[in-house]
Parts: sequence; structure tokens; C-alpha cells
Amino acid sequence: MTVPPVTDLAPMKLVIVGHVDHGKSTLIGRMLHDTGSLPDGKMEAVRAMSERRGMPMEWAFVLDALQAERDQGITIDTTQIFFKTPVRPYVIIDAPGHKEFLKNMVSGAASADAAILVVDAKEGVQEQTRRHGYILHLLGLDNVVVAVNKMDLVDHAKDRFEEVAGEVRAYLKGMGITPAAILPVSARHGDGLANKSQNMPWFTGETLIASLDALAPKPLPVELPLRFPIQDVYKFDERRILAGRIESGKLNVGDTLLFSPSNARAKVQSIEAWSVDGPVLSASAGQSIGITLDDQLFVERGFVASHEAEPPVQTNVFRARIFWLGRAPLEVGRRYKLKLATLEHPVEVQAIERVIDVSDLSERPADRIERNEVGEVVLRARAMLSVDEFTANPRLGRFVLIDGYDMAGGGLVSMDGFHDLRRANAPTSQNITAVETRVTTDARWAANGHKSGVLWLTGLSGAGKSTLALELEQTLFRKGWQVYVLDGDNIRFGLSADLGFAPEDREENIRRVGEVAALFARAGILVITAFISPYRSDRDRARAVAPDLFHEVYVNAGLEVCEERDPKGLYKKARKGEIPEFTGISAPYEAPEAPEVEVDTGSLSLAQSVEQLLSYVEANFATKGS
Repeated sequence: MTVPPVTDLAPMKLVIVGHVDHGKSTLIGRMLHDTGSLPDGKMEAVRAMSERRGMPMEWAFVLDALQAERDQGITIDTTQIFFKTPVRPYVIIDAPGHKEFLKNMVSGAASADAAILVVDAKEGVQEQTRRHGYILHLLGLDNVVVAVNKMDLVDHAKDRFEEVAGEVRAYLKGMGITPAAILPVSARHGDGLANKSQNMPWFTGETLIASLDALAPKPLPVELPLRFPIQDVYKFDERRILAGRIESGKLNVGDTLLFSPSNARAKVQSIEAWSVDGPVLSASAGQSIGITLDDQLFVERGFVASHEAEPPVQTNVFRARIFWLGRAPLEVGRRYKLKLATLEHPVEVQAIERVIDVSDLSERPADRIERNEVGEVVLRARAMLSVDEFTANPRLGRFVLIDGYDMAGGGLVSMDGFHDLRRANAPTSQNITAVETRVTTDARWAANGHKSGVLWLTGLSGAGKSTLALELEQTLFRKGWQVYVLDGDNIRFGLSADLGFAPEDREENIRRVGEVAALFARAGILVITAFISPYRSDRDRARAVAPDLFHEVYVNAGLEVCEERDPKGLYKKARKGEIPEFTGISAPYEAPEAPEVEVDTGSLSLAQSVEQLLSYVEANFATKGS
């Protein structure tokens, strides 16, 4: 095999992780020495430093760039070191192992292509080893080599190596990580790093350096959809240059770009690159560039440019898996600053769904996430965010949370149970003109003797929405009101017979109902809708169709009450897994934040509930003399 020259390949970024006492710094120092990568004079400086402390040659001092590290005996920052082999150059990101400095480790691992997980042969897998392994999983790093270090302390025993290797392999397998290699080394003595160990002839695998050289580097995500987060906007003469780094995909002069969250469109007029002679016609992932447009759009830091056909998800709510590092626990209702690419925006913790024990990957419910714990949460913002699911595009699917001025956690975006809220600015249908009726709404109210509107009943299945709606309809009809109920099941038989219950189908169902309900209301009828309508964004959209006529009614009954009632037997089926995406069990329900009316059907009788709602209707819809 022909070995390519080092200059032909981009450096592979390596993060070195492991327990504080498992010998990471020693491994790095000795590896730099054995590959001939130490700067001139560094070896002598390390030897002199060791002698002053009355110690044998201490390879860990190679990385001691900070006096505090030598004094405390722990690594407290992330250090980048360059070295090379005949195959390729490397950048080592030494990430701290002490649990107090996990946040530095997260920031270091986030930019890595591959990882070396260091485990002490004598101590085996420790709590911090598990935490670090989970962080690698959390950050999507599956290119992992495991170095079982300090084999000299266990007499280079094959049985002990295999025992530790099995423990590591089983834990990583639980997270879906298959290590590229697990190998025995003794970093202090250079065994198994750049050269085969004479003390462990039983090991027939490759050395650590050879294992690293065999790793396939992660290519720049050029083939993923274009994501160009705007870093800043510069003005030169008449030109406005939008500057940033292309995180994924590629763009060309003449491409039409969609800017999120504004949904504005413009063509790329030119690509500006630094230190490049002549015009630039294209650019791709990893390049920092500027672009000019053929239209003077409003664009600011945090906007994301994409191609129209493959835009990022637009949402104000999403699920996330969080590794929490904050001094104070993460709690429901707390607000933090979310940083994703160039975007910074406050988000609120809407729910904590579970906490994951990194020691055995078990899950448990909790109302808070303590420091160094992992949890699954729901985050909500007041503005639209441009994100990608981590599994679809890690470049816009990874974020950090800031508490005050400190990085408090890192996480991955999941849209499981939620849907893309992106909407085109114009209707899909073209060549259409709205027709205004000649009978005004006020005239209809005068003829009917009452005002019209939409009473939008929302709540869990079994909360009593349909029962309450039908009773109220009958009571008002007896009083001579023009009233009609739009019920969820009835709509599903007709208007929405073609829809299922996936998040996007639920969204479309509620969109249709919102439009129909608004038409009824403008026709002078008091419309009572009875729909679970679990997402706030969908209900907000229904309100936006006729905001002056819309009244949200929260039919509030807890999950335990609804599941005990279970009038249609749906909860039993959902618990058995027979109904996927069932609200309250396997899909979320977002309770109204400020409904016009809240009816507690969990504690009130049907008669009391109807009476409460009837009083609201008479106070808000009755006209004088009616």
C-alpha cells in the first residue's frame, strides 16, 4: 500500500478522555516523544522539571502549560497539541478528566473527529469513565479507540486486559458505540504506543498509532443540505456582505437562498473569500466566506441560509438530551440562553421527561437534573428557531445552554413528537382572489340576537371535551342560539379522513378545523370545537385565523383521571403499544398558558362545568336584549 504524504490529508482532530488518574497526560507526552513530535528543547525541559521535583522522567509534564496544573496535579483546561505520523497529521485536544472540569471536556470533544478513551488496567471502568463515554455518545463521536493503560501495574496480564476490555465494550455497546480498537498499553514505558510491546507478546493487534492511522476521517459534510449561519453583516460602499462559516453543504453564485427564520429569498450575487485571487464561484462546508445578494434583505446574526428545497426545521419547541454541568440544577420553568451555531436566544425548560443514569443507562422520572446528570427535556422559545435533528445534520443539531455567563450544559436536538412549523409566506394555490361577503358580521349578530365566535375546547382524551361541548350546545340551542359543535372524531370521519395521527397530520387536521371554525363564526354561528389539539403552536395558528372571535377553553383533567375514565379504551391500547403517538402517553400535550376559560372537570361535575362555561358565554357573547 502506498502511504500518502502527510500534506495530502487534513489533520484529524483527536480528543483524549478518561478518568483524572488513568494516565491521559502521560500517554500524550510519551506519544509525542515516540512520534518525534516534541519541539526542540522540550525534552530537556521536562527532564529538568522532573529532576527538580525529585521524580523519574514524568511525561505528563509535556502538557503542563499552566502552573496551576503542576501545583494541583490535575489538568484544568483544554490543550491542543499537533503531531504527525507518516500517514497523516493530528491535532490532540487534551480534555480534562476531573469532574469539576467536565465543561472543558465537552467543549473540546465537540470539535473532535475521533476519541481515545483511556482506562486504567488496575482500576478498570470508573464513574468518570462512564460519564466521558456518555459525553462521546452525546456529541455523536463514534470513532473511538480505547487504550487500557498502566498494564505494567497488573504485570501485563492478558486476563486482566480482557476483563477490562469486556467491561468497556459492553458499556459502549449500550450507547451504540463499537470501538475501532481496544488495546493494552503502558504509556510511561512506551509499550504499545508507537512500537509493539515486548512485555505483551500475547497481544497481536496494532499499536495505538497504527490504530489511529487506520481510522477513517470524517469527511466535511459537503453532501448534507446547505447550512450557512450568518455570523455578521458588513457594509462596504454599496455592498452588504453576509459573513459566516458554511457548516454543511455547498453553494454557488446564482443559487437562490432561503433565510430562516424570516423565509426571505434572494440569489447569491457573489462569493467573497479572503486571500483568494480572482472571482470565487462556489464554496463548501468548512469554508469561512462572505456573500452578497441581488436583493437588500434584512438579515442579521443568527439567521441561517439554506437552499429552498432543503431548509432547516423551524420551531419554537423541541426535545433535547442534555448533559448538565451547571452549578444550580436544571428545573422546569427556568430560562437559559441557547447557543446553536451563531444563534443565541433565551429558552425555557417546559418539561423534564426523564433522567438517565450514565452508570447503567437506566431511566427514571425526575423534576430536576443535577450537575453531571443527563436528562431528556422539552425546551421552548418565544421566537422561531432554525434547527436540525442531530441525527439528520449534527452541525445544526448540537447546542449549549448558558446560565448567566457560564456554559451550563450541552445537548442534542430531537423533534420526536413535534413538527416543523415552517410555513410559506404565500398560499400554494395561485391566481386566487378573496371574495368578501355583503352581509356583515354585525348584521348577523343583530339578526341572531347574540355574537358569534369560536369556543376552542382543548384537553387530554377523556377530559370531557365532547361531553361538555354537546351539553353546552343543547343548552344554548334551547335558548334560541345559533350554535354548532365541531367534534374531533366527527371531523376525522369526513374533512380529515385522509389524515393519520403523526405530528404533521395532527397539525394539518387542526389547521383545517381552525379555518372551518372561523368560517362558521363569520357566518354568525357560535362554534364549539372539541379537539385534543395538543400543540400550542397549532392552537395559536387557529387563533390567528380569526383572533377577535377565538376563545380558548382548557378542559383540565389530569392524566390519571383521564386514564381512569378511558371512555373509549384508548389509554389501555396506548399502554400496550397498540396506538403510536398517543397524547399523554407517547406524544406530548402542551397545556394552555393563558386560556380565556379553564374548566376543572377533574373536580367539577358535568352540571357545574356546563354552568361555568354557560356563564362565560352569556357574559361574552350575549347582546343587549337577548
